[in-house]
Amino acid sequence: MSKALEQNLQLIIEKGQILALDGILHGIEKEGLRADSQGAISQTGHPVSLGSALTHSHITTDYSEALLEFITPAFAKSADALHFLQQLHCYTYQHLGDEELWNASMPCQIDNEDAIQIARFGSSNVGQLKYIYRVGLEHRYGKMMQTIAGIHYNFSLPESLWPVLRDLQGSQKSLQAFRSAGYFKLIRNFRRSSWLLLYLFGASPALSSSFMRGREHDLEQWDENTLYRPYATSLRMSDLGYSNKAQSALNICFNHLETYIESLTQAINTTYPQYEKIGVKTDQGYKQLNSNVLQIENEYYSDIRPKRVALSGEKPVHALRERGVEYIEVRNTDINPLLPVGIDQQQADFLDAFLVTCLLSDPSDIDSHECDVINSNNNLVVNRGREPGLMLTKNNQPISVPEWGALILSDIHKTAAVLDQVSGDNRYSDAVSAQQAKLDNPHLTPSAQILDSMKTAGLGYEAFALQQSRKHRQTITGEGLDAGQQQYLDELGISSRDEQQQIEMSDTLDFDTYLANYLAQ
Repeated sequence: MSKALEQNLQLIIEKGQILALDGILHGIEKEGLRADSQGAISQTGHPVSLGSALTHSHITTDYSEALLEFITPAFAKSADALHFLQQLHCYTYQHLGDEELWNASMPCQIDNEDAIQIARFGSSNVGQLKYIYRVGLEHRYGKMMQTIAGIHYNFSLPESLWPVLRDLQGSQKSLQAFRSAGYFKLIRNFRRSSWLLLYLFGASPALSSSFMRGREHDLEQWDENTLYRPYATSLRMSDLGYSNKAQSALNICFNHLETYIESLTQAINTTYPQYEKIGVKTDQGYKQLNSNVLQIENEYYSDIRPKRVALSGEKPVHALRERGVEYIEVRNTDINPLLPVGIDQQQADFLDAFLVTCLLSDPSDIDSHECDVINSNNNLVVNRGREPGLMLTKNNQPISVPEWGALILSDIHKTAAVLDQVSGDNRYSDAVSAQQAKLDNPHLTPSAQILDSMKTAGLGYEAFALQQSRKHRQTITGEGLDAGQQQYLDELGISSRDEQQQIEMSDTLDFDTYLANYLAQ
């Protein structure tokens, strides 16, 4: 990545455009299971007092009634996004009673899939669509996979940066086309180097044995209730977590917006024989939205997504086609059970420097061979990332994790130095230096520290994660909720319930017609 990166950074500095990097926007989405006081998945519905899961802009549910999702606004300072996330935790604790918010990616104790209640969103057409989509996920992949939780880091460059980069690079593209091309270059380079994020921040080396009940695996036994891999970094991102045979055959192209939309649209409109056997609508009701490889775009799991805020009722792929990429969503971030909200300021600063480096680096496309190598490298790191002597593949040559990681960090250090000039401190460089220490000593990685903590405390995964969840609840509630935030979220809870009722009352189409119109976009 070095040559292109150095040239772009030099141009930005020489042209006096460093401040064009000021104003990066950050948003955070975090999922988290509600668990009962004994550490088993909650059997209660989404707390009504929190508001409507359909319309609340900050507190909703993901796959199940028990899987909360927190969504912050986009902030110019990642510290503000982190504080807002902390405030959402603090507010939610007021409404959980004796339940806990499971502060880890791999789920708590789940006796069987019947204990996982699919999230409900009311009787409106859009609410039914959300529910039936989740029913489809159950029939396709089973419920257990949908209990995994993670953090999504939303990132956008300042709008003022794009015309500067376009002029510096002498591009003749429209600003919208240039912006989208820039974000896809960022995505390509992210995919080339994302193994490093899995090594540095992976925080799921162990899991509850209940998660694997009835499934074949080669995990090692920690204790009666815990399975693990000794050198794993992120079992959440392994084939034990998000994986399925139908999607493994997809060739979603991340090189350009046009090819991405084309390949994703093909998957949304291509039937899959195994899903046809399930049926779509039976005497018992809908079993899925359709029998295609993907019901909708969101079903495709990837570690990074190009995003554009869609209009009401608009499909994401249509929004991207019409108005281009607005921001990117980094999806490979585990919830770190050692941290109160699962992510901290240093990690956010490093992600910023990492992503800007990806934007300004190698513009080349990824061919099918390189794509296979990327997948292989990621698979090695999530399962064996801290294993002494582990070799990855770079430019068709073997290379060790510390050696390649140091090369990437060297590039990111150059970006961090420029970002430090924007922020007026050294926090970006400090964040990069802290990651070098993890390459030098794998015992400093979150995945190693989690296993060390479990061993020291004599605990299995479930007991450790429950202990950490209770500890962080005390920390967060002790810090308190801002008075203004309390009032804001109280009012939002009420208005969101009113908004859901209005949506339900205003529907004029029967669901069959609504669904046909939605899928026909």
